Amino acid sequence: MDAWDEFGAQPDRDPDFGSDHGSGDHSGQPPLTIEERAGVLDDLAELEVFRTLLEPTGVKGIVVDCPDCQEEHHVDWALMQANLRQLLDEGQTGRHEPPFDPDPDDYVSWDYASGYADGIAALAEREEPSGRHGTGRHARED
Repeated sequence: MDAWDEFGAQPDRDPDFGSDHGSGDHSGQPPLTIEERAGVLDDLAELEVFRTLLEPTGVKGIVVDCPDCQEEHHVDWALMQANLRQLLDEGQTGRHEPPFDPDPDDYVSWDYASGYADGIAALAEREEPSGRHGTGRHARED
């Protein structure tokens, strides 16, 4: 799942859905479905893996294609995590200012980060001292 798809307006939602669905004012936004919540929780877990693996290499965050302005947004690790947590808690995210004059080389796409994590996992499986070779499957496939 691409985390950016979870942000912004969700036209398939009923705007007349009651606002009595948890604490706080969510401007009539219905809560996430069980499947949507599971997807956001998966994204949060993946983001933590990506950050753990990529931040030490100098990667500052994720680059996402904005469906509203058709531009790339460079989102640092902490802001991406905050956006996903807000989405989980409130069913939507607010608008955030992108970093000033980011260096595009400091950010990677969600797909790149996922492929990098899969590659590290596959390498670790091959180097496992037990001699067992793993299946090479992605964690989400279990």
